[in-house]
Amino acid sequence: MENLKVTLSEKDIPYSWYNLPPDLPFRLPPPMNPATHKPLEKDALRAIFPLGLIEQEVSQEKWIDIPGEIRDMYRLWRPTPLRRAKRLEEYLKTKSRIYYKDESVSPTGSHKTNTALAQAYYNKKEGIKRLVTETGAGQWGSALSFACNVFSLKCRVYMVKVSFHQKPFRKSLMHIWGAEVIPSPSELTESGKHILKEDPHCQGSLGIAISEAVEDAVKNKDTNYSLGSVLNHVLLHQTIIGLEVKKQLKLAGESPDYLIGCVGGGSNFGGFALPFVKDKLKREALKMIAVEPAACPSLTKGLYEYDFGDTACLTPLLKMFTLGHNFIPPGIHAGGLRYHGCSPLVSALVKNKIIQAVAYQQIEVFKAAVIFAKTEGIVPAPETAHALKAAIDIAKREKKAKCIVLNFSGHGLLDLSAYDKFLAGELKNYAYPKHEIKRALKDLAKL
Repeated sequence: MENLKVTLSEKDIPYSWYNLPPDLPFRLPPPMNPATHKPLEKDALRAIFPLGLIEQEVSQEKWIDIPGEIRDMYRLWRPTPLRRAKRLEEYLKTKSRIYYKDESVSPTGSHKTNTALAQAYYNKKEGIKRLVTETGAGQWGSALSFACNVFSLKCRVYMVKVSFHQKPFRKSLMHIWGAEVIPSPSELTESGKHILKEDPHCQGSLGIAISEAVEDAVKNKDTNYSLGSVLNHVLLHQTIIGLEVKKQLKLAGESPDYLIGCVGGGSNFGGFALPFVKDKLKREALKMIAVEPAACPSLTKGLYEYDFGDTACLTPLLKMFTLGHNFIPPGIHAGGLRYHGCSPLVSALVKNKIIQAVAYQQIEVFKAAVIFAKTEGIVPAPETAHALKAAIDIAKREKKAKCIVLNFSGHGLLDLSAYDKFLAGELKNYAYPKHEIKRALKDLAKL
């Protein structure tokens, strides 16, 4: 009888995170100071980040030790299982083998907890009393709320307004762990007030919520900003996922042909795929596929240019695929993927053709999610369902048996209202907003 899951013991939890940049055959474009248009000095980040995370952001060390306190907290749910989707394979009548790394078993239901604990730890260590952040669908806000509770920090979350109303129970989770949750844009910040003056009915975006959180952090000395994706140190913490997968595939006697993850800012895909990049550089046949929503297609329709990570232009300039920092995506239910840009590291891998990117409309994504729920019994988050859609398409297309591995970034048990709308035929696809993206791209910084 074949095993349906590959498990590791707690002693197999990695002792170090993997830092990819030193292993790349090219140098990453540096973040730029928007005032001088010169590479950003490390000290410029001290206003919102602790030194420990800043050093990780720019590190050229391949391995960075995981502090014992963090690794001990990881033991609550790590290592996570690598599951074989046997019933899905049978439903699809495919010769391929489909595996999924189940990050939904974390306390908050997604991969986000891996970096939330690390970021709360380093801030606590340097005397910070309060963290502020943004969140889209609420998975990151929930994770940081949990982590702040663990390390006795106060927490404020600016939640994109459309998701604030679409996903009320993620707000409930944040409240349980003691966080304050603010619908964004809000009247609490100058950037929020400015947006609401321009558009009183604005439903928000991650770029706007980031602006509010950064502004809040800069104005309060005991407060730092915490980011759930995009930056190098966030992807670094998430590499614990891919490092475990490598061990598990070895135990299963498998070598992956496809590695698939959904992409918004890039933390879920990066954490899963980055430990395999060296393998990809040696083995061209290995395909790494980043999946994004067609309504917010930064990797497939954006430009690879320097841009701000937020709408109010408070962040450094990052070289990434972007739709323009003023672009506000349609209100799709995959709120965690509604970001105008993408991780500079993931963007560089796409630019150098190490990673492929594809985009899907939300109705076809929900169809794939329901197929998975009916065959494997787990309801995926709308974000996660993008990776499932790609895996299903590949399994149908491939005539020869392939090993398809995807990151199951989170469950959808707090997204059931979206499933109700899908089953009732009330969800709609959003046309690629070409004119809005074109308008937003006019505001890119000229370097």
